[in-house]
Amino acid sequence: MPCPDAAVECPRCGIVFAKFMERPADPVVLPIAETPPQVASDPLQGLTRLARAAVLAGLIVWTWQFARAPMGVAVADSVLHWPNLVFHEAGHVLLGFFGRFVSVLGGSLFQFALPLALAGVFLKQHNPFGAVVCTWWAGQNLLDLAPYIADARALQLVLLGGKTGAEVEGHDWEYLLTELGWLRFDRTLGALAHRLGLMMMAGALIWGAVYLARNRDQALEPSAYE
Repeated sequence: MPCPDAAVECPRCGIVFAKFMERPADPVVLPIAETPPQVASDPLQGLTRLARAAVLAGLIVWTWQFARAPMGVAVADSVLHWPNLVFHEAGHVLLGFFGRFVSVLGGSLFQFALPLALAGVFLKQHNPFGAVVCTWWAGQNLLDLAPYIADARALQLVLLGGKTGAEVEGHDWEYLLTELGWLRFDRTLGALAHRLGLMMMAGALIWGAVYLARNRDQALEPSAYE
């Protein structure tokens, strides 16, 4: 039965028309736009990037000085020569339990391998720039060893005690190359070590430059503050 237009309520279902018409419409829920999280700027990040760039620039200048000088000249006068020598002597001690050949080789081996091991540690800690510096240092150690290798026959290099190899009846690389039967290749091997060292140093610099360029707008890795 249809309800008349003037009726107040429906005689069949009892709905009061006035209350039904006054019921508010369901609210429209608008989606909330997501705002990107605000990252607080840390002044230490800018200072760290600046310091890294300064270190890289210093290594570039240093590498250029090494590359311009004849083999052994710039290395002997470098401030790194004495720390390198300390690790060289430590290698003799640490590997002294494995026979004479390994003990003698251990000086040069430890001197070169220690920076590479430290580079691996920095990579494990998510600090590529630290690995860059250590890789550069490993290459510099090859430059430090190159004149030592090349002097195996001449024995004119002044050793730690202030005497030449000829005065003390030889040195590490004279013994090593003699044992291997490679003594006649001493200058070739020395020049090869020098070139490989420069290549490692240049490769480390390129790696460092690419790393800084790619991360100039990104936050520093967490380990940088640990």
